[in-house]
Amino acid sequence: MIALLMIAGIAIVALGIALSIALHEIGHLLPAKLFKVRVTQYMVGFGPTLWSRRRGETEYGVKAIPLGGYVAMIGMYPPPDETGTLNHPSEQNHPGEDRTAEDAAREDAARQDPYLREVGAQYGAPAAASVSAPGSVPTKTVRSQSTGIFQQLSTEAREVAAEDLRPGDEERMFYRLPTWKRIIIMLGGPAMNGLIALALTAGIISFHGTAQPNTTVAEVFECVVSADAADAGQSECTDADPAGPAYEAGLRPGDQILAFNGESVDTWDELTALIRESADESSEVTYVRAGTETTTTLTPILTERPISDGLGRAQRDDDGALITEPVGFIGMGADQEMVQEPFWEAGPVVWEQSKAVGAVVANLPVRLYDVAVSTFTSAERDPDGPLSVVGVGRIAGELSAQEEIPLESRFASLISLVAGVNVALMVFNLIPLLPLDGGHVAGALYESLRRRLAKLLGRPDPGPFDISKLLPLTYVVAGMLLVMGVLLIYADIVNPIRLFE
Repeated sequence: MIALLMIAGIAIVALGIALSIALHEIGHLLPAKLFKVRVTQYMVGFGPTLWSRRRGETEYGVKAIPLGGYVAMIGMYPPPDETGTLNHPSEQNHPGEDRTAEDAAREDAARQDPYLREVGAQYGAPAAASVSAPGSVPTKTVRSQSTGIFQQLSTEAREVAAEDLRPGDEERMFYRLPTWKRIIIMLGGPAMNGLIALALTAGIISFHGTAQPNTTVAEVFECVVSADAADAGQSECTDADPAGPAYEAGLRPGDQILAFNGESVDTWDELTALIRESADESSEVTYVRAGTETTTTLTPILTERPISDGLGRAQRDDDGALITEPVGFIGMGADQEMVQEPFWEAGPVVWEQSKAVGAVVANLPVRLYDVAVSTFTSAERDPDGPLSVVGVGRIAGELSAQEEIPLESRFASLISLVAGVNVALMVFNLIPLLPLDGGHVAGALYESLRRRLAKLLGRPDPGPFDISKLLPLTYVVAGMLLVMGVLLIYADIVNPIRLFE
């Protein structure tokens, strides 16, 4: 039964992630079609195509490796005559130089086709390069000067892009769009993930509710263990640990706190705030036990306690150490109850999640180093560290197998996990590096700024920014993402994050 529950949980989350990826790409597809860009492919996944069907001018399909997707649009790279990156005199053939009869035949044939003339001119080569004379063998002209590997990558990318062009595409290329339209297209994917996260979170907090602490005592500690010691795994009291003030004052699980130092409290947060401000001060606590109201006296201990973020998680510095502050503490924990909230409260929840993911991304090299160290030394993984899809699946399986948790709560946790993945997809794709969406947005913004500055300074329009120049950097970033994915998958297999022991 447990195995079936784990499989069901993994399947639910896997389906949720797959749908999220598909909707992410729809976030790019819809505005692209709205702005009349010709979209040649909409694909979920990478690698060999498992299924595809053409609808109109777009091929829709599913590929074998479900680790992403893409929308292929024509004109992603501007032609060289508009960017000034090709057609340098040293790179062109001169009349009579290495010109064969076949060259002449191709040029004559191309001149008969006005579309080939336009495309050939746009992409920095004679139109003859696009066709061959009947029975001839295609030839390549040897350049009089090497352009280098980076220039070659840029040139080849444009040549591949030109292969998809056809008559009528002149005004349907991506690069011809105004900057704001290109930004909308590229932000459509992350925006879709954000909307998914908001919708799922709103459903959870409105219908199922969230666990929130109340003023009923759930546990009382016999001693006060320091934050660092507890973080290191200490769970038993030692002679060096001071006695717990709440335990010594007679408080026990099930007691409902009514007031602290004469101030009534309705929430655990109100009670905690009063306790933190009363370090080393004798304080009265009024509580109800078995219907009887009682008052006891205790003195909160001044001790270092972790600082929590908006999601209630302990914050850590760049070295992974807890960030603490000295506050009053009495050594007891609160009971929890499910509280339904209005759907608009999903906004602050997703915002806090986004900030948490952003903090991980900002320190990603350090976090990945910590993952590598813990993986190859068998040390415990940071539960707030980065995960792969394998790690997300394992957590989904563990959650589903906890039979002591009500079924509806387990299902809500799985949906919450999918919402969290969408937050991560949204934030990660906004990183201003190619091939991520944020990299394309950064390129569009740079082009707009460059053109505005040229206009302001009275200089000629520099034309579209040739994003193909960044292909070497793109390959480096893609390689780093691949290495990161392999590391996280390996770590999630051999040393996974465990929520339940």
